[in-house]
Amino acid sequence: MSETTQLFLGLMGVLVTASAVAGVLSWRAPKPLSSTLVNLNARIKAWWIMVGAMCIAFLFGKGGVIMLFALISFASLREYATLTQTRRADHRVLLGMFLLVIPVQYYLIWIDWYGLYSIFIPVYCFLAMPVLTALSGDTSRFLERISEQQWGIMLSVYCISHVPALMTLDIPGFEGKKLLLIAFLVATVQGSDVLQYVFGKLFGKHRIAPNISPSKTWEGFVGGVASASLLGAGLAWLTPFSPMQAGALAATACVMGF
Repeated sequence: MSETTQLFLGLMGVLVTASAVAGVLSWRAPKPLSSTLVNLNARIKAWWIMVGAMCIAFLFGKGGVIMLFALISFASLREYATLTQTRRADHRVLLGMFLLVIPVQYYLIWIDWYGLYSIFIPVYCFLAMPVLTALSGDTSRFLERISEQQWGIMLSVYCISHVPALMTLDIPGFEGKKLLLIAFLVATVQGSDVLQYVFGKLFGKHRIAPNISPSKTWEGFVGGVASASLLGAGLAWLTPFSPMQAGALAATACVMGF
C-alpha cells in the first residue's frame, strides 16, 4: 500500500469518527443547535469536500493537482473581486487575470519553467496591469484600484500556485513521490486550523485581533500550531525529512498560514 493511500485512508477514518461524534452531539443537543455545534458540523463538511477533491486530484497525478489548484485560484480570485470596488474600466484587467494570467501561471508550473513562473506575476503582470488600467482613460482612485488588483492576483494566484509548484522541486532520492509533499502541507495546515479552533474553544481567553477575527485567540493559536507541529513530525514518513525537520516545516507553514 502506497504512502498516499495510507494517508487518505487515515484521513477518511478521522473524518468518519468526527462525523459520528458530531452527529451524536447534534442529536442529543437541544434545538436549535448552538453556534459551536453548527460551526463544527460546517467544518467537518468542508473537510470532507477538501479531502474528496484532493483524492480525485491525486488519482490524476500531476495534471490533476495542477488543475485543482488552478480552479481554487479561479474561485479565490472571483471571491476577492466581489469584495473590491471595481469600475467598468477595470474589466479588461480582470478579464486578463482570469483568462490569461491563471492559465499561463499554471502552465509554466506544468512545464517546470521555474525561471519564469517565479517572476511572471510579480514582475511582468504587475507592470502590465497599471498600463492596461491607464489605457482605459479612467484615473479615478487609480492607485487604490491597481493595489487591489495586484494584491488579489498575488494572494489568489501567485501564492496558491506555489503549492503544486512543490512538485517541481529536485530532491535526490524522492523522485516520483513529490505529491506527498502537497499532502503533507495540506494535512498539517488544515490540521492546525482545526486544532486552533478546538484549543480556542477549550482555553481561549485572549483574542488576537478582535476586529478582524473575533474567534482567534492566543491560546488557540499556540496550542494549534504546537499540536500541528507534532502532527507534522508524525507525518515525516511522507517527506524526505527527519521528524524534527518535518515538525519545523509544519510549524513554519502553520504560522504563515495563520
